[in-house]
Amino acid sequence: MKADCHIHMVLDGVQWRESIARGINDDWIRRQLAAYQTLGYTWLRDGGDRWGVGARARQLAPEYGITYRTPLSPLCRKGHYGGFIGTGYEDLTQYARLVVQAREHGADFIKIMISGLMDFDRFGVLTQPGLPEDEIQQLVHIAHEEGMSVMAHCNGARTAQTAASAGVDSIEHGAYLDEDALQAMVQAHVVWVPTLSTIGNLLGKGRFQEDAVRKILDCAMENVAGFYEMGGLVAPGSDAGAWAVPHGCDTEETWLKRAGVDKHRQDTAIRQLMQRF
Repeated sequence: MKADCHIHMVLDGVQWRESIARGINDDWIRRQLAAYQTLGYTWLRDGGDRWGVGARARQLAPEYGITYRTPLSPLCRKGHYGGFIGTGYEDLTQYARLVVQAREHGADFIKIMISGLMDFDRFGVLTQPGLPEDEIQQLVHIAHEEGMSVMAHCNGARTAQTAASAGVDSIEHGAYLDEDALQAMVQAHVVWVPTLSTIGNLLGKGRFQEDAVRKILDCAMENVAGFYEMGGLVAPGSDAGAWAVPHGCDTEETWLKRAGVDKHRQDTAIRQLMQRF
């Protein structure tokens, strides 16, 4: 079984602005799908975009023997991380309308953005804190009430713990977790997609402080290993399209293996995601 459980077809791993400006381009999408097919991938889960690139990829993917899942556009609170690629909401009422709209337009699931990114030059620092706990709980609840599974862009221990307690279906990235957060994720049967490629693939590139990148990677690998030892489900998702993570780079399974996650457990996690999403 070969799957990448977190990609962004809209991005190319090099220049995000130019990628977005390209828009829906069938030649581009077909080249990426063909590369995934050659590598043996049969299931791809997109993290979404508001221009419809992932939606178009879903239409084309069956020609390449690939099942493709997309939330259509990610949903993010206005003024918080995610606005560059997703659709913003100002309050929970507007969010609820966007969830219904996504479902009616054929979204396979809901993607929520509930934290900032890692600052790759400064270990332990996020670009923004997580959303308030009560808002995270409501975001997950509203989507579930509409029959939609929830993927969460999520970094930070308290944010992840809150999302897990709310019943989120998968957590993406998950930087700087602690034992309480990991335990909450295990107990809630959350599938974690740690996207280690977004960190490990930066080594030696010279774009960020190398010492900081190494510390971030070591922390992430230690947490993945700990989660795995607790019995948690870890799925391979490269975040392909992110900088230094081109489509079909095929690095995520390698990073997970270095963290001690065997292929059998990865396959179990993939099957869980296939059922939920």
